[in-house]
Amino acid sequence: MIKQQLGDRLDGWIHTAFPFLFVRPLNPNLLTVLGAIGSIVAAAAFAEGWLVCGGILMLASGFFDLVDGVVARHRGIATRFGAFLDSTLDRLADVVILVGLSIHFARIGEPGNVLLVGAALTVTVLVSYSAARAKHSLPEGINVGFFERGERVGLLAAGAILGFLVPALWILTIGSTATLAQRFVRAYREMERLDAEERNSPEAPDLRTDT
Repeated sequence: MIKQQLGDRLDGWIHTAFPFLFVRPLNPNLLTVLGAIGSIVAAAAFAEGWLVCGGILMLASGFFDLVDGVVARHRGIATRFGAFLDSTLDRLADVVILVGLSIHFARIGEPGNVLLVGAALTVTVLVSYSAARAKHSLPEGINVGFFERGERVGLLAAGAILGFLVPALWILTIGSTATLAQRFVRAYREMERLDAEERNSPEAPDLRTDT
């Protein structure tokens, strides 16, 4: 949602705020990998109960995730593999962060919050998967809903740093569930429309069989 709303303005702001990223030819794939490593370290910090440290590391890893695409576009080297790598490692980061939080709550004897993290993990994965799967059928995809990755990272990091982690997890779970529902509705409408157009097309194959 953040990236969609800001669009090209985000690239300009990053150029202005972090000019050092564009002085030397940085490899955007390296930035992507560094972001994933930061998320893994943040997950380890959460598992140890170092919540503030984990939140700060989440923000640091989120920074790399924010600028890797900007650097790639600046250098004119945006590639399909770079997009694949970024998307795949984003899923890894989402999972390990929540696994780290699950370990933390299990260690301090809070099974209810372990279940809450499990619910958050489930809907987080489904939100991402729904968008990826829809791209096979819908040219424009279905990136609708407020709780995309940037919002989730910011919310969890703020919750860990400021001391409202459990409420943040509830907000994330409910918000991600609403986002998933929005994507199901959009996917149904768009796919039904395309199916209807194909059925009404004179070039559509006849799928009927004689009996």
